[in-house]
Amino acid sequence: MISVLIPVYNSNIVTLVNELHKQLKAQNIAFEIICLDDGSEVSYLEYNYSIEQLESTTLIVSETNNGRIKARQILCDKARYDWLLFLDADVLPKHSNFISTYLHAIPLHYDAVYGGFAYHKTPPEHDYMLRWTYGKSQEEVDASIRNQTPYKIIISANFLIKKQVFNIINTNLNHIGYGFDNYFGATLKDHNIKVLHINNEVYHLGIEKSEVYLNKKEQAAETLLKLVKEKRILVHDNNLLSLFLSLKRFKLHYLFSGMYSVFSSKMKNNLLGTKPSVTILQLYRISYMCYKTLNS
Repeated sequence: MISVLIPVYNSNIVTLVNELHKQLKAQNIAFEIICLDDGSEVSYLEYNYSIEQLESTTLIVSETNNGRIKARQILCDKARYDWLLFLDADVLPKHSNFISTYLHAIPLHYDAVYGGFAYHKTPPEHDYMLRWTYGKSQEEVDASIRNQTPYKIIISANFLIKKQVFNIINTNLNHIGYGFDNYFGATLKDHNIKVLHINNEVYHLGIEKSEVYLNKKEQAAETLLKLVKEKRILVHDNNLLSLFLSLKRFKLHYLFSGMYSVFSSKMKNNLLGTKPSVTILQLYRISYMCYKTLNS
């Protein structure tokens, strides 16, 4: 009935898989859990092998790193069932009825169901604050709000999708890079895929250091620029991209590019500090896009 698919890279997945297995067994349904180790270090691999002691649970090992898109496709190709539950390796279900909540959504006649993201209330250490602050503000969003613009907050760390639909969408994603979710959401919209958001969150445990996360945001901005240049995003609900295109239309991207040149260091000081501002992060991202457009 359901295939739970988890791409893994340098993550300990034993607690996650044990919890999922317990919930799946309690539902008395046909299921499988398939994890793909995507070229992890040996220490992680040796620890994660223990999950194969669980019924209907498999760990596939790749000697090379395939990247996120290809790893998900490999998992999809291995899956036996029509419904695929994709989870990232660094998450943990928020509730003990996580699996049953997804199962109750299957008869509602949607093609993809997104459960959402959650963050623990206690702030992390200061050099992890940017990721936590952004996540609490922009990703920890109630389903009633997410359903108003269903293609906007697409977080692929926790979603259920029909196998045939995933194959249609994922085969269009041949660009490997950070910013996958933005493109996935735009592609869902372009294909008129019926998307439902529900409150069935997972805690995001693998929070990156602020400097690493800011670098990923720069990569995501560059991915957006590349996709726009190649005319691969035609419809979307991405606020950042909409703002960028408006600025460019009115030639204001020159102003924002100059803003990045002058103020990027000061903005970084805030973003890498103990009290990062989401507003400054958004300003940094849009000015970075404008700067890269004119200087690359």
